[in-house]
Amino acid sequence: MRQEADHRVPVLIVGGSLVGLSTSLFLGRLRVPHMLVERHSGTSIHPRGRGNNVRTMELYRVAGIEGAIKTAASLLADNHGILQTPTLVGDAGEWLFKHIDPGGGLARFSPTGWCLCSQNDLEPVLLESARTLGGDLRYSHELESFEQDGEAVTAVVRDRATDERYTVRADYLVAADGPRSPVRRALGIGQTGPGDLFANVSVTFRSKLLADVVGERRFICCYLTHPDADGALLPVDNKEHWVFHAPWHPEQGETLDEFTEERLQRHIRRAIGVPDLDVEITGKASWRAAERVADRYCSGRVLLAGDSAHEMSPTGAFGSNTGIQDAHNLAWKLAAVLDGWAGPGLLDTYDTERRPVALATSARASARSVEHSHPGFAPAPGVGGGKRGGILNVVLGYRYPHGAVIGAAPGQEVVPEGMRLTGEPGSRAPHMWLRRDGERVSTLDLYERSLVLLSDARSAAGWHAAAQRIAEDTGVRLASYRIGGDAGADLVYDARGAESEEAPDWARTHGTTADGAVLVRPDGFVAWRTAGAVPDPEGVLREVLATLLRTA
Repeated sequence: MRQEADHRVPVLIVGGSLVGLSTSLFLGRLRVPHMLVERHSGTSIHPRGRGNNVRTMELYRVAGIEGAIKTAASLLADNHGILQTPTLVGDAGEWLFKHIDPGGGLARFSPTGWCLCSQNDLEPVLLESARTLGGDLRYSHELESFEQDGEAVTAVVRDRATDERYTVRADYLVAADGPRSPVRRALGIGQTGPGDLFANVSVTFRSKLLADVVGERRFICCYLTHPDADGALLPVDNKEHWVFHAPWHPEQGETLDEFTEERLQRHIRRAIGVPDLDVEITGKASWRAAERVADRYCSGRVLLAGDSAHEMSPTGAFGSNTGIQDAHNLAWKLAAVLDGWAGPGLLDTYDTERRPVALATSARASARSVEHSHPGFAPAPGVGGGKRGGILNVVLGYRYPHGAVIGAAPGQEVVPEGMRLTGEPGSRAPHMWLRRDGERVSTLDLYERSLVLLSDARSAAGWHAAAQRIAEDTGVRLASYRIGGDAGADLVYDARGAESEEAPDWARTHGTTADGAVLVRPDGFVAWRTAGAVPDPEGVLREVLATLLRTA
């Protein structure tokens, strides 16, 4: 007979960094009780992982914390682009790119944009929001072991402050415990990919004179290419606090102890090109870049997310963003299964959808490191030779050819070459501006706590009424909105949202007709669409939902 656990929760999250905290935030928004345990005493204190891409910011926007993140990121709000130069003295060098959104074209696709917010500034925002939503977040608490059966996972957790141990019984365990994930290892899940790529020592330092050397060049990152002192310089406040990434070669026997304060000071001065620059070292941390993806994301009731599931080269900031988007994909599926309006088989689609995205994205990240000649990266043959080019299609245009979608083209690439956000099943639903009760909203603002059916206010096809009956009868979280320009619409067009002289038309934007309908998942991805009216809309919609939610 199993002994009663000390705590009982629907979800136990292991790991309290960006991905674990984001999982807690998204579950809290969906009102799923959970506990998070993190072995460290608090959030990150080292500036790193600063690039939050447009898709991640869309998720944080819907979660209600976009404004708080922008406030936390205000010191770097005017920094753009990546500079590559032999030294910072003079005007040598070139911009690999000067603006991430030149011409403001991103507004066609999204209500938000990229945000430069370092992990040490972002994590406290996530922590406060997650706790406000009721998350039980426990720092200095470490998972020691776990076992699972057909009904739940039983974990043993140690309070590192008191050395006391307690047991937690959870329906599901989410492992966001980093690249060396003890949970993944305990499950015996292997990894695929080239492995270690390169290593750096990240140094925080203070210099009051460096701002004068940098001048008006407000970069996100500057690759310094001095042959004897290459590295990457990143501003923290554009004034006197900076980060420098120095190449480290453990494969050649080089140890961290060799990176003394004196050596680092000499390296930074030579790289920047100012021999007498004031450099006060305030901290250092080592890190290794790698390209690896777990062979599977799920094992019974345990699911991997973030670095425990995939590692990527840092160029392009793909890794943390991919992990945050893992969390978002997983959160609505956990909520649906735990609330009983989806079958447990829905969770199998987490691996089906997210693992191919990680494989494609990690290859793009390595290719971008080669393209940018990241300091310390000397790729082995065959590594980083994948497709190059822009990144918007990677961060926003990726799609799910298989999974909790119906009607997706099965042979399509996970990361397409161009941007096609036109309502195809498996792609992120299109953005367009509408008005709801006089308030200007993006269509993306509608997607979080339920499935959403979009139909035309002028149509007699019966989709809206069918959706309402199904929601009442079955308990499936399904909202329905009629879109149009008249009084019968739940959502009306916003003239300011039109990106051309062409009148706004939700059906055309979503690749259907006025008699069609589009079903969007809580994570904003199109689950299914139909081009026109059908004889039995309620019957069709019931069948679609049963297939989608694995309740058939």
